[in-house]
Amino acid sequence: MRELQDIVEHIEGTLQRMAMLYSWSPLTVEAYRHDLLALHDFVGSLEGGHTAFNASQEDITAYLKHAQKRKLSQHTIQRQRSAISTWFHYLQDEKIRTDFPLQGLAKVMPTLRLPKDMSEQDIEDLLAAPDTSTTKGIRDRCLLELMYATGLRVSELASLKRANINHVQKTLRVIGKGNKEREIPYGEMADQWLGQWLGVSQKEGGPFLFPSGRGALSRQTLWRIVKKYATLVGLFPIPSPHVLRHAFATHLLNHGADLRAVQTLLGHESITTTEIYTHVSRSRLHEELNHAHPMGKVKR
Repeated sequence: MRELQDIVEHIEGTLQRMAMLYSWSPLTVEAYRHDLLALHDFVGSLEGGHTAFNASQEDITAYLKHAQKRKLSQHTIQRQRSAISTWFHYLQDEKIRTDFPLQGLAKVMPTLRLPKDMSEQDIEDLLAAPDTSTTKGIRDRCLLELMYATGLRVSELASLKRANINHVQKTLRVIGKGNKEREIPYGEMADQWLGQWLGVSQKEGGPFLFPSGRGALSRQTLWRIVKKYATLVGLFPIPSPHVLRHAFATHLLNHGADLRAVQTLLGHESITTTEIYTHVSRSRLHEELNHAHPMGKVKR
């Protein structure tokens, strides 16, 4: 039992070193921890009794096949494979292992998952939902406006500090994934509600734009705020805060924005990640064509 606990602690320690080396966010560390401990438990139950450190290619193949039998999504299986691959590359680089057990292993190709879509009318209804005669309503309107106006990730918005707002240039300075900094512009409407929120919240003090009793608003609180107003205006399915980020990107492309510019605004390292929104835009164009074109529909 003690030996098992030592191995788990060894995994934790190695993960922490990797997190520092690769500048992982706490959410990334937690995802890798979950996937690697799941691998460790699985291979330990096999006949060889291996661990996450000495698992063989046969062990890893069996683990991925087991995930498929459990009918996990291709996206989840791809994420697990990515975590395992990063783990063993690190062990090889650190001379903990001399081989790379995923060498020659067929890659799991994720299926294309289009982001959930929100129309511009849906967005307008959602933004107008808070009761701005109250301080909390002004906060929520400001929060929703900034979320849609900038496409920030939930964690980026929650941790946004007052000092990172350039009121003259109307930009926000945020630290995204991989500890990478970027400047995000925002428009007149967001600027208007930002000014109103700052005007009523100065007495709250603290460094965060959206403070709570424990520092900054949590991701869970942001989700509850979006859910509250989405329910109020009758949106279904209920959008998550991340769906507003999707809407930000899709609506920009629908109105002719350059794909590279959207990539920069979203903080995507690869253009491939951003390209998924072009599929949503094309889908919307097809809908508009079929609806508006005189020959778009088959006459019955």
